[in-house]
Amino acid sequence: MATVSPSWNYTLHLPRDPRAPGVARATLRTVLAAHDLTRHAPTAELLASELLTNAHAHTEGPYALRIRSMEPDRLMVAVWDADPKVPDAFKEGAPLVVAEQDDEHGRGLHLVRACADAWGVSGASEGGKLLWAVV
Repeated sequence: MATVSPSWNYTLHLPRDPRAPGVARATLRTVLAAHDLTRHAPTAELLASELLTNAHAHTEGPYALRIRSMEPDRLMVAVWDADPKVPDAFKEGAPLVVAEQDDEHGRGLHLVRACADAWGVSGASEGGKLLWAVV
């Protein structure tokens, strides 16, 4: 009998469609339920929502949701997109700036930084980038 659960990961490739972030959030909830991690659903869904919306709103190419198991009871939520430009909020040493109360934009990636146990960017190159957050 195994004493450690095997690791797992899922990738959902998304079309350039305004419904794609919602489909990805529903997929995330299904994955978390299947792996008995629903207690992480509110935070994981917030993180995924902000990362997905950022990719949809600020890039032109394809993007994908990635969900990966980590040590027991933790997971990584990540969004890959084809644009190599790293958002200012995810640059090393970037301050955690709070948007003005009346601003309609500018809070998403700062919410990710504030709510995630860890966050970062990987693989920024001409092939795109992966923004990730750990719950």
